[in-house]
Amino acid sequence: MKRIKLVTAYDGTNYHGSQIQNNGETIEGVLKAELSSLLKEEINLIGASRTDAGVHARGNVYVFDTESRIPPEKFTFALNARLPEDIRIQESCEVSCDFHPRHQDTVKTYEYRILNRKLPLPEYRLYAHFVYEDLNMDKMNEACKYFLGEHDFASFCAAGSQAESTVRTIYDLHVKKAGDLLTISVTGNGFLYNMVRIVAGTLLKVGNGQILPEEISGIIDGKDRKLAGPTAPAKGLTLVQIRYPEYEKSFNFTNE
Repeated sequence: MKRIKLVTAYDGTNYHGSQIQNNGETIEGVLKAELSSLLKEEINLIGASRTDAGVHARGNVYVFDTESRIPPEKFTFALNARLPEDIRIQESCEVSCDFHPRHQDTVKTYEYRILNRKLPLPEYRLYAHFVYEDLNMDKMNEACKYFLGEHDFASFCAAGSQAESTVRTIYDLHVKKAGDLLTISVTGNGFLYNMVRIVAGTLLKVGNGQILPEEISGIIDGKDRKLAGPTAPAKGLTLVQIRYPEYEKSFNFTNE
């Protein structure tokens, strides 16, 4: 028996999220079906990060156990030949049998994209949140500084979270602009339910002047969801990368 890791990219537009559920097609469901068909054995997938309906990914991580003699690196090509065009494996390799993508220390990076112009562009309709009003990027970046470090982010956690603790650490948070496209990039050791989208919604309020940058500290300290901004739409969010620093160091394991 060996354990295989898959780095998976997908367009989440047509899926009811990443995790298997009864009310529609999911990323995990498609992967499980195609793997089971390919290997002629019942495959159980373990995913690293559960993304909501409409959220995209360039580097979500899944693992599965198999008796197959297919070389680990060949799963990338074998699966991509079977998968729909909106799901693509980026890398496959063997990991130790005790590797669990949710139980290791992680560093996760998300991006939230905002199309900021007077009129929408159809090409971005599924991949960026359209905002027509002017946004002050300098103030948004000033506000980003208050999020850095370890905090109790209860104000940025949606109802329904099953997290035992709302304390998380943000290593980096910044906003960059290329033409009409603003990208909020955030890296941390983990994120609460809808946390990145609530951070994005709050930074948008800073950008349009409804929240001052220095008010972020009080919002965090208040530990009350009502204090933060709205949850930004799912379509602007992409899970960019998940890394496992300690595991990579010990086993020469990399997502790059």
